[in-house]
Amino acid sequence: MTVIALPRVRRRAPVALGACLLSFAAFWWAQRAAHVSMIDLMVYRAEGETVRAGGDLYALRTTEAHLPTTYPPFAALLFTPLTLLDTSTMRTVATAGNLALLVVFVALSLRLVDHTRVEGVWWTSAAAVWCEPVWTTVRYGQINLLLGVLVLWDLTRRPWHRWAGVGIGLAAAIKLTPALFAVFLLVTGVVAYARRGPGGPWLRHARGAAVAFAGATLLAASVLPFDSWRFWSRMVFETGRVGLVEDTANQSLRGVLARLLHTTQPGLWWVATAAVAGSLGLGVAVAAELRGRRAWAVAACAVTALLISPVSWSHHWVWCVPMVLILGTRGRAAAVGAAQMTTVSTALVTTVSTALVTAVGTALVFCSYALWWVPHGPGRLELHQTGAQLTLSALYEGAALVFLTLIGVRLWRTYRTV
Repeated sequence: MTVIALPRVRRRAPVALGACLLSFAAFWWAQRAAHVSMIDLMVYRAEGETVRAGGDLYALRTTEAHLPTTYPPFAALLFTPLTLLDTSTMRTVATAGNLALLVVFVALSLRLVDHTRVEGVWWTSAAAVWCEPVWTTVRYGQINLLLGVLVLWDLTRRPWHRWAGVGIGLAAAIKLTPALFAVFLLVTGVVAYARRGPGGPWLRHARGAAVAFAGATLLAASVLPFDSWRFWSRMVFETGRVGLVEDTANQSLRGVLARLLHTTQPGLWWVATAAVAGSLGLGVAVAAELRGRRAWAVAACAVTALLISPVSWSHHWVWCVPMVLILGTRGRAAAVGAAQMTTVSTALVTTVSTALVTAVGTALVFCSYALWWVPHGPGRLELHQTGAQLTLSALYEGAALVFLTLIGVRLWRTYRTV
C-alpha cells in the first residue's frame, strides 16, 4: 500500500484553522463569562427603532448609561434591520459577524503586506482576537472591524477598478473618521501631478470616495431630512456628546492632553498638536504612497486619523493589527536578507533587531490592557493621574507616534540613498 504525503502547506492550513476556531471558541466563552453588555449594539438597535418610528434621532437617549446618537444619519438607516431580531439572537449574530469580519480584516491586512498564505490568516486571527481593541469591539458590539474591512477592501484593489473609492466613501458616511483616507488619496494625487507624474489614479480614487460619500449622505437626507439637517448643521460640531474627553478609553491626542493638563478643555493645545501631528502623519502617508509603500501609507493614514480625532476610543484602534503585521514582516524580510548574506553588517543586524523588537513591543502594548490599570470611572479620576498612570493611559498614542517616526526615518534614509 502506497501512502501519499500531503504537501506541507496543505497540512499546515487545517492545523491553523483548527487553532483559530479553538481560539475563537475560547474568546466567545470568555466574553460570555465576562457578561459583556454589548451596549453600543443596543444603541444601534435603538437608532434603528427610532428611524422606523419616525422619532427624533438626535434626541435619543438609551441604555442605562443614557447614551446618545453620535453617527451620521446614514448609519442609523443601516441599523434598522437590527430591530427584526430579538436581543439574544442579535448579540449572537453580532459576535459571529465581528469574528468573521476579523478574519477578513486580517486577510486584507496580510494582502497589504504581500502575504497571501491562508494559514497566516488563521494564525494571525487566532492571536489578534485577544488584543484589547478587538476584545472591546466585540464586547461593545461595535462596528470598527466593518469600517476597517471597507477601507482595506478599497485600498488593496487596483486603483482603477470599477468600485474604486466606494469602500472609503461608505465608511466615511457611516462614521466620519475614515474620510481622512479620501484626503490622503487627494493629496497624493495633487502632489504626484505637481511633480509632473501620473496623479490621475489617486485623484479618480478620491473622486470615487467623494461620490460614494455624497450618495450615501444624500440617500439618508432624502429619508431622514430633519435628522440630516440637525446632524450636519449642529451635532457634527458637538464632540462633547460622544463622551468625556479625559476618559482613559479616549486614546487620541486630545484625550492625552486632557489627562496631562488635568483639564476637560485642552483647547488650543490640542488644536496645535493635532494640526502638527495631522500634517506630519499625512505627509508620511503621502510620501510612502509615492514610494510605492502602500502598506506603510495606509497604516500611517489610519493612525494619523486616530491621533487627531477629538475622541478615539480604545476599540477604534483595531488598526493595530496591520501596524504589527507591517513591523513584523519588515523585520522578517530583513532577517531573511541577512541570513542569505555571507557578510552581515552591524547596521543590518541593528535594523533587524529594531524592527522585530518594535513589532513585539507594539503587539504587547495592544494586548496588555494597560490603559485599564489606571484609575478610571465615575468621579473623573483621570484628571488626577500620576506620571506613571499618564504613561500607561497614553500607550496607544505613544505606539502610533513611534510607528510614524520609524516610517518617516525609513523613507528619509531611502530618499538619501536615491
